[in-house]
Amino acid sequence: MSEVIKNLIDGKWEGKSSGETFESINPADTSDVVGVVTKSASADVDRAVQAAKEAYRKWRHIPAPKRGEILFMAAETLAKKKQELGELVTREMGKVLSEALGDVQEAIDITYYMASEGRRLSGETIPSELPDKDCKSIRVPIGVCALITPWNFPIAIPAWKIMPALVSGNTVVFKPSSYTAVCATRLVEILQDAGLPNGVLNLVHGRGEDTGEYLATHPGIEAISFTGSTAVGERLARMAMEGEKKVSCEMGGKNGIIIMDDANLELAVEGAVWGGFGTTGQRCTAASRLIVHEAVYDRFLEMFKEAASKLRIGNGLHKETDVGPLINEAQMEKVLRYIEIGKEEGAKLIIGGRAYKEGECAKGYFIEPTIFSDVRPDMRIAQEEIFGPVVCVIRAKDLEEAIAIANDTKYGLVSAVYTQDVNKSAIAERDIDTSIVYINASTIGAEIQLPFGGRKRSGIGNKEAGGRGGALDMFTEWKVIYRDFSGKLQKAQMD
Repeated sequence: MSEVIKNLIDGKWEGKSSGETFESINPADTSDVVGVVTKSASADVDRAVQAAKEAYRKWRHIPAPKRGEILFMAAETLAKKKQELGELVTREMGKVLSEALGDVQEAIDITYYMASEGRRLSGETIPSELPDKDCKSIRVPIGVCALITPWNFPIAIPAWKIMPALVSGNTVVFKPSSYTAVCATRLVEILQDAGLPNGVLNLVHGRGEDTGEYLATHPGIEAISFTGSTAVGERLARMAMEGEKKVSCEMGGKNGIIIMDDANLELAVEGAVWGGFGTTGQRCTAASRLIVHEAVYDRFLEMFKEAASKLRIGNGLHKETDVGPLINEAQMEKVLRYIEIGKEEGAKLIIGGRAYKEGECAKGYFIEPTIFSDVRPDMRIAQEEIFGPVVCVIRAKDLEEAIAIANDTKYGLVSAVYTQDVNKSAIAERDIDTSIVYINASTIGAEIQLPFGGRKRSGIGNKEAGGRGGALDMFTEWKVIYRDFSGKLQKAQMD
């Protein structure tokens, strides 16, 4: 019998007040039900927000180092349960086990990092222009935060949001993807067991179009952090601004890798395979466009095709698997439609292009790694986010044209350039219009001590993770304090 997955409201695990449930299915084997999940009613969200609001009064006054100690305890448990959690990620989401373990490791890293921020959360002390007066700025929490997360990083992305929100002194109502509700529940259980007071972290399950939207527009919410599609993120951002809520949205990408004529082609092929087909292309950072100098275009294409043809499709729990399933049937059908669009637009299908139903894969949502060549930059498959194992190879005559092609998209998340010329790499990092640029490395892989996020239609508001401009800026406001100990009225700029 499948496990029943419940909401957590004010420290209590609660079942289906709505009377409805939904199933979380293993995308590699649809006969495997990972969990039967509570579908939240609006009343559940109301109670979760109220619990968070009441808990905020005390939580914000707990010293930040003490809040950090709770996160440290959670990080220790995450590390001990890494293998178990990684296997659950693979079973519920589908990515291969090595990537699933990396997903959990990101959560471990961000939890340790944000735990240490409990002893920093630094502001500034600034000299005053007046005698016997001092000035300082401090970070203060915002209040109740709504955190809405996707399915493709079911442990890491929730941790990227929850940990900075909590260490900053906020309370949280967390709505994970309905496709990875079991992973989200395990993370919340670990945080509760680490010693979070009741009501500080609340968990509500449900679909984005009802539970998520109701939560995001709730009058008791002060801030919203969302990761998902551009269309949904922009809609939520408009609603948030109407409700005067602080908002951060990490959204889509149509990321390009530039491969110059002097590139190490073996290294570039490795990066292209990992960027295009890692996580079955289901990453906002996936490299779905390869922009290749015309002098090495044919050679690179042949090498890339050969490497992709060796990728093994299957259940991610099998060690030999390189490419797992897509998350669900709707996503598989969407990717297959884009493959047909590519053919209709005149792109040349080099490899793949079909659903994969051999052997045990017959019960899952698998698509062959797919490569299109002779792609024009204006084709839909080169402009729209497909979120699957489909890569477009585009020809460029020189670096200037390659950069222009890379920038010719509504997205601005991440890019990469392969070149052995330091001057070309300098020009590329300056002129490519993305928030993140990799040099001689693929577009997949972020380090948690630096901010992560995009520009243009890839992101709205503050970035994620650490460093200046990262998540702490999302989950805190600045308060400036002046203290005058002169014993007399001093009028700034007037005395």
